[in-house]
Amino acid sequence: MNDLIFLILGMAFVTYVPRLVPFFIISKLNLSKRFEAFLKCVPYVALGALIIPGVFSVTPDVPAASLIGIGFAILYGLIRGGMIIPVLGSVLVTFLVLLKQGAF
Repeated sequence: MNDLIFLILGMAFVTYVPRLVPFFIISKLNLSKRFEAFLKCVPYVALGALIIPGVFSVTPDVPAASLIGIGFAILYGLIRGGMIIPVLGSVLVTFLVLLKQGAF
């Protein structure tokens, strides 16, 4: 049992330290406004890189459903913002397109 606790603590240490070190290094640096703006875009780009490939592989028989669904999410997100309505709306729009195409 003691070995298991040391294993868990060791795994926590080796995963936490690489995340903590850059935080301390960057917090002491004076970054330019342009670089700070670049860093603020990273979460959105990472999220897009995780989501976009899945969007186009979910409905390979009806690619228009994916395009219309993601189009709704992008347009609604740009116009009104938020996360819940664009996600739920894109799911509903994709479902309706698939239903109309007879995919169900």
